[in-house]
Amino acid sequence: MADLAPVILWFRRDLRTVDHAALTAAVHSGRPVVPVFVFDPLTDAIGAAPKFRLGLSVAALTEDLAKLGLRLILRRGEALAVLRDLVAQTGAGAVYWSRLYDPESKSRDIDVKAGLKADGLEVKSFAGHLLFEPWTVETKTGGFYKVFTPMWKTVRSRELPACLPAPSAVRGPEVWPVSDDLDDWQMGAAMRRGAAVLRPYCAVGQDAAQARLEVFLEDRVGDYRENRDLPSVDGTSRLSENLTYGEISPLMCWHGGWRALHAGKSDAEVFLKELVWREFAYHLAHHTPRIVDANWKPEWDGFPWNEADTPEVIAWKQGRTGIPFVDAAMREMYVTGTMHNRGRMIVASYLTKHLMTHWKVGQAWFADCLTDWDPASNAMGWQWAAGSGPDAAPYFRVFNPVTQLDKFDKGHGYADRWIAEGALMPSDTALSYFDAVPCAWGLSPKDRYPEPVVALDVGRNRALAAYAAR
Repeated sequence: MADLAPVILWFRRDLRTVDHAALTAAVHSGRPVVPVFVFDPLTDAIGAAPKFRLGLSVAALTEDLAKLGLRLILRRGEALAVLRDLVAQTGAGAVYWSRLYDPESKSRDIDVKAGLKADGLEVKSFAGHLLFEPWTVETKTGGFYKVFTPMWKTVRSRELPACLPAPSAVRGPEVWPVSDDLDDWQMGAAMRRGAAVLRPYCAVGQDAAQARLEVFLEDRVGDYRENRDLPSVDGTSRLSENLTYGEISPLMCWHGGWRALHAGKSDAEVFLKELVWREFAYHLAHHTPRIVDANWKPEWDGFPWNEADTPEVIAWKQGRTGIPFVDAAMREMYVTGTMHNRGRMIVASYLTKHLMTHWKVGQAWFADCLTDWDPASNAMGWQWAAGSGPDAAPYFRVFNPVTQLDKFDKGHGYADRWIAEGALMPSDTALSYFDAVPCAWGLSPKDRYPEPVVALDVGRNRALAAYAAR
């Protein structure tokens, strides 16, 4: 009878059926498969925008699994308790899942695995969220990479397996356990009126993710090296949103990038490097978990950063610093749930250097506002900008957001797209910002555009003086 005991397949940030090692293994076991998504406290703790976006992804996965003859069982509660309850209801003999590498997920998963094994269950975890398992990439002298470029050179030529196809049909249990209703979870509640503004910018589910990859490789990767730095140009893959929820595997993106490179599109190598940059963040989170909530370089612990919501910090959050590049990027995030990568560097540098504010303040704001929020990439990106992380920007690199705008948005199309105040005919996207923000902010497109909250030269000199004294 053990051969007939179902396999519970615990979905987390692997919300797809294509190139899914845990799903493939469950199907190949020949046993009935019971897919489950657990809305546990760790999931409930994520920010407003990512939780809203996660709910959309769970709904899309429900439809994809239904095509295979499966139901996605939704349960709320502590993961171990929920899984034990499902084991009791289904008679399952095994629980499978895809591995995660951030500290909180690892801690939860270790406890869940220990508990289920103590119950006599078969418990297996599988790769799929990364290209390279963190313990498989080492320097020549042993240990993990603390600098990106040597890591890239090490993994660049590695052979990786082909993507796994989605199963054509999967055997489910004779009797399905009861499921929660996704609507009852109200995963978008914290977004309030902003949800309707943001929703059209989301490309949800594995079909949309694969289409996004195909369009990028066909039409845009050939000019990726230059266009990825131009925020007014649609020159990036925009796949970070889909990778965050596992709607597409990094392996599928990797193989697509190599096909483009072999087809003569040399800029595809830059795209491949970006995939490995994501890997680098997770390798650091695995080997040095402090990176997600503390200065990676301890010598920065005494640096005199501000950690309060000062008027200047509030202006930064609201996109009203008086610096067009900073404000446009912050408003883009509030409307679309994403932000151009050049914008991310500018707003992070401005907050941590011109405003002398702790990177954790910005990290937390991004964690609430980004639909492509990723615990490892978000932490490493902020510490890179602040100077406190590995392979960081030099402390004396203080981006000038005015000259950066002139360099990367020469016609100011990006700024005009997102800033309404002072424009005779504001764009729809600029006006939509005022539909998305909380009414309590009391903002109107008829307001005057603010003067800079801090003069750029004053902010820069203050930061450099503090860095020199640390």
